[in-house]
Amino acid sequence: MKRLAYTLACMIAGAALHARAMQKPAPGGYIVEHDPEVAVTEPGTHNGGGQTVGYSFFKKVPNLRLIFRKRALKPGSGIGLHEQHEDEIYYVLSGKGVMTLDGKTVDVTPGTAVLTRTGSSHSLKQTGDEDLVILINYEGANK
Repeated sequence: MKRLAYTLACMIAGAALHARAMQKPAPGGYIVEHDPEVAVTEPGTHNGGGQTVGYSFFKKVPNLRLIFRKRALKPGSGIGLHEQHEDEIYYVLSGKGVMTLDGKTVDVTPGTAVLTRTGSSHSLKQTGDEDLVILINYEGANK
């Protein structure tokens, strides 16, 4: 009888654990940010020269390793040549530019996506009459 009671107790406990494991996790919430809230006028990064407007979205969110930025490069500005320490994606929203990737020159225009891999080097120079607007995405260190 004790064995039966023990078996039933184990089955009930197992069913309860299974039911709990099958529950949907509590939602983690969300954060909404807009360009004007995060915009900062600054020189071209990595000594690229000229003026840019940087938009560092979600930079104050703790434990977020995903870096998501937008940058508007004003005429004549750029992102200086630098070695990549993590995979990074550039996506062109508007404008024109020239990107140097491991010594090769590539024209970038709206709709161009570029993945720079760890250990590569690259730079970006705005060309044309309008701002070169890009999205930049990479994984950073935990904050």
